[in-house]
Amino acid sequence: MAKQKTTKTGGTATVKPRTTRKSPTAAAKGFAPVQPTQDQLRMRAYEIFLRRNGGPGDAHDDWTQAERELFDELNR
Repeated sequence: MAKQKTTKTGGTATVKPRTTRKSPTAAAKGFAPVQPTQDQLRMRAYEIFLRRNGGPGDAHDDWTQAERELFDELNR
């Protein structure tokens, strides 16, 4: 039930309750999700490689992590 609020002119106005929601993703808004380009993926995978200082790892894991990160960033 909405609260009643008195206005300066003496009348009353209905106040809607506040709701908190996350902003919808591109897909929820009815848009197709944005896919990262090959160049973006290549650069991000290289950044991931550099973050671990070139230590042991797997190029495929770096690539899939880059895909996840970029997809999430581009579709917020």
